[in-house]
Amino acid sequence: MSALCLAGMATAQDYELVWNEDFTDEALDTQVWNIEVNGDGGGNNELQYYCEKGVSLGVEPTTGKHCLILTATKEEYHSKHCTSGRVNTKNKMTYTFGRIDARIKFPQTANGLWPAFWQMGNNFDQVGWPKCGETDIIELGNSNGFNGTQDRYFNGAMHVGRAWDAVWSDAQAVTWNYSVEDTFHIVTMIWTPTSIDMYMDKEAHPENGAYFHADLEPNNDANYNRQLVFGKPNFVIANLAVGGNFPQIWDINKITALANGPRSVYIDWIRIYQRGDANESFVCPSASDEIEPERAQGIEVVESQKSKVESRKVLRNGQLLIRRGENVYTITGQIIK
Repeated sequence: MSALCLAGMATAQDYELVWNEDFTDEALDTQVWNIEVNGDGGGNNELQYYCEKGVSLGVEPTTGKHCLILTATKEEYHSKHCTSGRVNTKNKMTYTFGRIDARIKFPQTANGLWPAFWQMGNNFDQVGWPKCGETDIIELGNSNGFNGTQDRYFNGAMHVGRAWDAVWSDAQAVTWNYSVEDTFHIVTMIWTPTSIDMYMDKEAHPENGAYFHADLEPNNDANYNRQLVFGKPNFVIANLAVGGNFPQIWDINKITALANGPRSVYIDWIRIYQRGDANESFVCPSASDEIEPERAQGIEVVESQKSKVESRKVLRNGQLLIRRGENVYTITGQIIK
């Protein structure tokens, strides 16, 4: 099922689900997602050429989950030595404040892969980076993890400023107490007008707390005013970079992670929740237009008009469920009928 607005359909700690993307259509919904095509190195001297062949929808082979797949491949392509995938929702789906969750399977990153799930201000086209503000919900593959902790080393970060050479950054890295590569994990960010907090497997391991925290403090310089810059609509980005300044590798032959073939990021789903506060906003016209609620035997049905997959979301006794064919599943994929 493609991206849907689902306000009031499910909750996550007093938040209501306003948007859900579970990547079960036959093709990526281009009314919501942009596939980036460029070899400009992302401003970080990255080695990949982002192209459509690096982006697909398909099945993760171990779990059978339908996913968005971003694949890095060592190959010659438009003067670059590898390809990969990057998608975003710029000018299509944006939100301001709330909770965003994503269930992601990251590949083995050592050495040289740099997967990230992040967001930027939707005024990027007007003011550029870093004035738009950047929030990195999770990044893996930093060279500081090359001491044997690569599968457990990751960070959250924020960047803002008036120019490329005048940037305020806050990157908070952790060495986690278990591997976050090669299996699915849920990454969460809670974004309010006064703070940002990021979590790994928040519900399964609440004892771990936030791996990133930042206060959104105001000041007199609009370019560095965190409360102002990080208090406006953002769009979502997911990508798999290869090499560059983050892993400190600029030679494709030193990217050991691709030595035995392509590697992929699998994104099972992304969800955005909000409380309905006056300062929150959510925009996704193409998704909103697809919703057609119905009432049948006490079940509210919300379907994607464009979906070619015979699945639908239902609300039964306050619980959000997914019906595919004769079976009914919980939102986490557990079959109940």
